[in-house]
Amino acid sequence: MSDASDDEWTPADPDSEASVFYDIEEGETTVTEGRTLTEADVSNFAGVSGDFNHLHLDAERMADSMFGERIVHGTLVLSAATGLLWQNRSPEERASVVAFYGIDELRFRAPVYIDDTIHLELTVTEKTEKPDGPGSGTVRYDVEIVNQSGVTVISCEMLSLLR
Repeated sequence: MSDASDDEWTPADPDSEASVFYDIEEGETTVTEGRTLTEADVSNFAGVSGDFNHLHLDAERMADSMFGERIVHGTLVLSAATGLLWQNRSPEERASVVAFYGIDELRFRAPVYIDDTIHLELTVTEKTEKPDGPGSGTVRYDVEIVNQSGVTVISCEMLSLLR
């Protein structure tokens, strides 16, 4: 048993036999903590991804655009969302994750601006047992990525393969 507080991250044991697949119920909902996307995030993501599009990096040009300012890479927002999902999991859930299994129905609904704060609103919509191969099955989450004003900026379905 760990003495770690609820706010402390505990590493998952990848060799653990932990399984939470059968404990998850369709219809369960979760709201994650928020994360602010910063100037440094945008610059670093441009360097890592090679996406140096003026939409994200040219403040002068974007001042006269339909957005009025630079916008955050949509794929950066999506990447941050996967991190928020991971951080929201308990140590037992983390130990039960076999793989990020996919994304369906991805839609970019509204721009995200530098210094916007996003969070996830998730609903378990489907569980599918997987009798062969790694893991017990897949869990499908309906995901809304929402900004600080309550606007859904991205919607999608994320799938996780769990023990």
